[in-house]
Amino acid sequence: MRIVEGLIVCSDAGHDKDRFGVVVRLDACYAYIADGKHHKLSNPKRKNVRHLKPTAVTVDLSQCCTDKKIREICWPYQYGGQPIAD
Repeated sequence: MRIVEGLIVCSDAGHDKDRFGVVVRLDACYAYIADGKHHKLSNPKRKNVRHLKPTAVTVDLSQCCTDKKIREICWPYQYGGQPIAD
């Protein structure tokens, strides 16, 4: 699956391994991930796209204008055991 802005992803490597977040921006080889708690919208985490596992869910970034909203979106994936797309 291709990484696009608004996609909910799970980190596959690094200190934030197994943490979910939303892709808020893309560069050539990097995605910028915000989870609303550890990595806020104002300072998203830069991750290599090879270290991300995509889910099947994309959210509208215009509705994710606050860190609280990002946390609410990521909560079921982080703590509810939602499946990851293969």
